[in-house]
Amino acid sequence: MSAAAMSSPLRRTVNVADEAGTLRLADDIAAIARPGDVVALYGDLGMGKSAFARAVVRRLAGEPDLEVPSPTFTLLQSYETGRFPVHHFDLYRLADPDELIEIGFSEAVGEGLSLIEWPDRAGDELPAERLDVVISEGDGLNGRRFSLEAHGNSWAERLDETFGVRDLLDRSGLAGAERRHLHGDASTRSFERATVGEKAAVVMRWPAWRAYLKRADDDRYEEIVHLADSLIAFSAIADTLRRNGFRSPRVLDRDAERRLMLVEDLGSDGIVRDGVPIPERYLVAARRLADLAVVAWPDVAVDDAGGRWPMPRYDRRALATEVGLFATWYVPHLTGASLGADALAEWNDLWDGLLSRFDDDQAQLVLRDYHSPNILWQTSGDAIGLIDFQDGLLGSSAYDFAALVTDARVDIPDELAAAMTAAYVDRRRLHDSGFDAVDFAERVAILGAQRNAKILGRFVEYAARTGRTHHLRFLPRVRRNLEKALDDKVLAGVKLWYERLGLAARP
Repeated sequence: MSAAAMSSPLRRTVNVADEAGTLRLADDIAAIARPGDVVALYGDLGMGKSAFARAVVRRLAGEPDLEVPSPTFTLLQSYETGRFPVHHFDLYRLADPDELIEIGFSEAVGEGLSLIEWPDRAGDELPAERLDVVISEGDGLNGRRFSLEAHGNSWAERLDETFGVRDLLDRSGLAGAERRHLHGDASTRSFERATVGEKAAVVMRWPAWRAYLKRADDDRYEEIVHLADSLIAFSAIADTLRRNGFRSPRVLDRDAERRLMLVEDLGSDGIVRDGVPIPERYLVAARRLADLAVVAWPDVAVDDAGGRWPMPRYDRRALATEVGLFATWYVPHLTGASLGADALAEWNDLWDGLLSRFDDDQAQLVLRDYHSPNILWQTSGDAIGLIDFQDGLLGSSAYDFAALVTDARVDIPDELAAAMTAAYVDRRRLHDSGFDAVDFAERVAILGAQRNAKILGRFVEYAARTGRTHHLRFLPRVRRNLEKALDDKVLAGVKLWYERLGLAARP
């Protein structure tokens, strides 16, 4: 398959030789589709409009054999997918655009992805923002030419990106790969798995972050908390981890201009099964974290190609700014009212005192999100595969352990948490017989409370900023994790503040 830009940057022509090429193009379009998108399919009878629409539906549903009948007589067939609804329209038999009201056209178009055959029959009801796909005869018996024209809604940028991914796959030995969306995190990054035969790799899209919280000094939130904005951060930390004996994905290729990376696929087998922790795997994860804590991590991480990444510090300002999300976002979400000035000042003072304890504890690598979604079980070599560490920094080893035992996505039984703590302490004492387990436990409590308070605020803020609310279902568990951490005597002041405001009594 080849893609060539036409005279306008909003237009592209894609020539395919056969049905396999059509399926690859469907993959490329499905990979960039968003809720509210409209794809208008033009072409004579027999050009393959229904075949293309069927391929997009199957890709989004993740079911290659899904029955996708042509809606010639029903006008509309709808499908629920793991990402969003897909509505397949065939307007060939539409007598008048007014009939669109009867089939709920406007409601469906705004809800998910709409694939519309014979879109000219919709008249003025066809949305102005859309992707037009005109299918015509190509070279050879089964060849087709797809003319793509973007109309607003960032289609031009997305088309450039998705063909950039295809070029990356082609030159990395994954020509013709099928692309499958992978669920990501509450960040700007998105992921997909590309497979061809027995070969697989993961594509990471990493758009540059934009400031969404401003402080009085006009600094960016992302800068204050040291979120990475460079592809080198990932490769430098990954390669340094691997040189120190840990399992991290190799970077196979990258497109720096489009901010795309192709990385080794570590699989999808994790440390949780059917929503329940696998105790043996959690214990291994705890021990490997103890091994990581004694690595003398460099101030500047270097990847295998020589790329350098200066490691930021998890300093008091970063920790305090993160925990501030609880007061500014979660409390109003929970109570319906903003915190008063006195209560907010007390919150900040309490945490300033607690976090000062870590001013001299900034030497170990903190992966930052060492929890179930980012730990992949390996069947050979090191059992713990690490991903999603590009925001790693130098701080207290207690942070990652707190993340492991207070997971937003899975309940960790108290007995398992205790066993993990014992396994961690035993392994640390193998490296250092003087390891202070009592001090470490207090640091875990403080940073566990900090992390879960941050997550509560971050998930609420993320939903308000993006409209994506799926993370909000984790709020009850994260709140339980916070309240459990507040039971530690080292956090007595924060617990009194929490109870005095009546937050513990809120449903």
